[in-house]
Amino acid sequence: MSQITLYFLQASRSIRIAWLLEALELDYEIKFADRESGKAPQWLKDEAGGLGKFPTLRDGDLLLYESGNITEYLCDTYDKEHKLLPAVGDPKRYDVLHWVHAAEATYALHALAILYCRWFQKDGDLNKTEESLRVNVHKDMDFLDASLKKTEGKFLMGHETTAADTMMEFTADFVFTRGLGTQGKTWPRVEQYVKNCQSTPAWQKAQKKTGHQL
Repeated sequence: MSQITLYFLQASRSIRIAWLLEALELDYEIKFADRESGKAPQWLKDEAGGLGKFPTLRDGDLLLYESGNITEYLCDTYDKEHKLLPAVGDPKRYDVLHWVHAAEATYALHALAILYCRWFQKDGDLNKTEESLRVNVHKDMDFLDASLKKTEGKFLMGHETTAADTMMEFTADFVFTRGLGTQGKTWPRVEQYVKNCQSTPAWQKAQKKTGHQL
């Protein structure tokens, strides 16, 4: 039995870690759950601990939270050739980590502001609120689009996938699928990037194993 367990909640960031585990060719067990009334079931929260957010990863006796943190741990522990994340001290490492952290700290942050307004705004004009908030999403996607155009390959760092892609693919797909701030513009290069990521054998293995869908 594998010592690695991925606690996987459907329609969540958990696909990032499943894809990464497949890219690293690691054996892992999945504790999987669909959402109940839009939320994680209590049994999965109880098993995973912490704040009850997903993905959560168990490696032996170690429990890890936050997809960016889990990504760095798995790469530093198991990516001995540094294909997905360059070694500490290599300047290219920080190019990759820029996207690892931007996926949540910038891109998801701005998109989720819109989603939360849709869920929770009680008074005022929701359309006007979204119109103001989508400015940041447009800037974010413009930057991602420009960055992709600078690369020689299909992915953020070039011809091969890295941890930058295992983090950013979900965020870009989530923004497009939910229409979070995308009104008024299109980003064909980013849309193609998502397709390129999802066509990789490792992503497809992860999707098949987990049943991931947004």
